[in-house]
Amino acid sequence: MSTDNTNLPSRREFIQTTGSLAAATMLGGIPIPLVYPGGGDLIQVALVGCGGRGSGAAVNALSTTSGPIKLVAMADAFNDRLSSSYDNLKQSVGSKMDVPPDRKFLGLDAYKHAMDCLKPGDVVILTTPPAFRWVHFTYAISKRLNVFMEKPVCVDGPSSRRMLQLAEQAAAAKIKVGVGLMSRHAPNLQELHDRIQNGEIGDIVLMRGYRMHEPAGFFESLPKPDNVSHMEYQIRRFHSFLWASGGCFNDFYIHHVDHLCWMKNAWPVKAQALGGRHYRQSPEGVTFVDQNFDTYSVEYTFADGSKFYFDGRCMTGAQGIYSSYVHGSKGMAIAARANDCSGPSATFKGQNSSGTPIWQSNDNTNPYQNEWDTLIDAIRKDKPYNEVKRGVEACVTSNMGRMAAHTGQEITFDQMLKCEHEFSPGLDTLSLDSVAPLMPDATGRYPVPQPGINAKREY
Repeated sequence: MSTDNTNLPSRREFIQTTGSLAAATMLGGIPIPLVYPGGGDLIQVALVGCGGRGSGAAVNALSTTSGPIKLVAMADAFNDRLSSSYDNLKQSVGSKMDVPPDRKFLGLDAYKHAMDCLKPGDVVILTTPPAFRWVHFTYAISKRLNVFMEKPVCVDGPSSRRMLQLAEQAAAAKIKVGVGLMSRHAPNLQELHDRIQNGEIGDIVLMRGYRMHEPAGFFESLPKPDNVSHMEYQIRRFHSFLWASGGCFNDFYIHHVDHLCWMKNAWPVKAQALGGRHYRQSPEGVTFVDQNFDTYSVEYTFADGSKFYFDGRCMTGAQGIYSSYVHGSKGMAIAARANDCSGPSATFKGQNSSGTPIWQSNDNTNPYQNEWDTLIDAIRKDKPYNEVKRGVEACVTSNMGRMAAHTGQEITFDQMLKCEHEFSPGLDTLSLDSVAPLMPDATGRYPVPQPGINAKREY
């Protein structure tokens, strides 16, 4: 995808609009030489963030076959998650693990200790809640480590600008970085992209994405238990809090946002949206305290006037739809038939997908493994590889749809990128004992979006 977006500020504008960033202060413009493992050299891996995504990424990393690779360190804020991840990994990829007790680290500063176990050119997996991504990426660059980071990579305007600057510094240092937007590594979508670019369905005039299912992840949260701090509670239930995850919109819906914009080879220039909170109590009648809407509907507009509609819903008992579509002047395509990127993808004459396809994909290669194979190959062969800028742009697009729904205003790509509302300032200085970035009122409830009332901030 072309990333020559005229809405993106220059590097000089980043510095002028964000002030003195921690990343810039730490790294300056100092060249950082790297030592890359050859095909037969051992690559060591550290896992930072030991939830399900982190454990899955570790399995994919250790399943690459281009040369020796081993997990040597693990870090998480919480012992139960680290222990569970360790036990599961031991069962599945135990022969490629060497993580003794003194290389298991706990706390919000555990990421430093895990990365300190690696040598330049090794790989760190960053799969904590996305609010921490810029903090951990900064340290990884300073340690000359290659990186795989899970999506989302940023949650608001300031963290987006910060990550774009770090992306430039990583590229200049020849650090290889993969971002967990695995749709780009799904062969069914890769071939569909090629066919669309070659004119098989004509000019794109409309795209549609749907992720509508029951509440998932940590979408709904009951009030905090008395024996847990606000910081621990919010990190553990990060989907419920905009500062930690960007909410369900950013964390759940970004895959469809990313792969449909890829099909268009463009990012939308603006969005208007609506959404609402409907069923906000548990079956026992306890009111949920999270910041999410139950439903979102966003109209994205591209520079050429074409539209992309995205509908998201987390609601028990409602019809489930989890797929994406591309409509062109000569035909239409099914992009993801199910889930985030699952095929078979297909193209059709006209606008009806019930007929015989012009083409249908038949490659079911695992995109999660493909993205790791590509990253490790780039590391071993010292090939340029940095997916961060595209990952940030996908997040900005997702975030502007969310902000449009939460404020009731039209939001442009440029407005979202330059928005000054930072959900969690000073995140690099926090510990588990710190005051949480968001605090509840006397009833235990957190501020929620109020479209039209809060027109300039999401809460």
